[in-house]
Amino acid sequence: MPDGQTTGHLILGRDRWPCALGKGGIRADKAEGDGATPIATLPLRRVLYRADRLHPPACAVPVEPIAPRDGWCDDPGHPDYNRAVTLPHPARHEELWRPDGLYDMVGVLGWNDDPVVRGRGSAIFLHVARPDLAPTEGCVALALPDLLFVLSKGLTGIEVRPG
Repeated sequence: MPDGQTTGHLILGRDRWPCALGKGGIRADKAEGDGATPIATLPLRRVLYRADRLHPPACAVPVEPIAPRDGWCDDPGHPDYNRAVTLPHPARHEELWRPDGLYDMVGVLGWNDDPVVRGRGSAIFLHVARPDLAPTEGCVALALPDLLFVLSKGLTGIEVRPG
């Protein structure tokens, strides 16, 4: 996929699934707020899910339910940057308990987390796509059936690259 593209394919073996990418395309020099998906190999750290809407998925990484007070800090000036937080939280953050269903199933991808570098980007997830595969804020998103299927196949990470 060319740099700047906002859709692509998640590839697992010989299978491919259409996916949405960041509204800022894909970039090797990912920065906070650019809306881009990082060009990188991203390990799947854990999976979070809405237990009031879905059953726990079968997958190869730890699985945890989310609750209404769960969030993710995306404020590079705060010590909790790029980490899960409990709401309310004093710094800028995302709410994981969303009404739109996009975070009903969330794979936490290992981007800028070991170690965290301020301003390099946060909250890069593998999550549920909008029906039209509209661009994300920098995440990778799949249709829910596709996401559940790839998780069940032992997915432990993804590679985002141009071409």
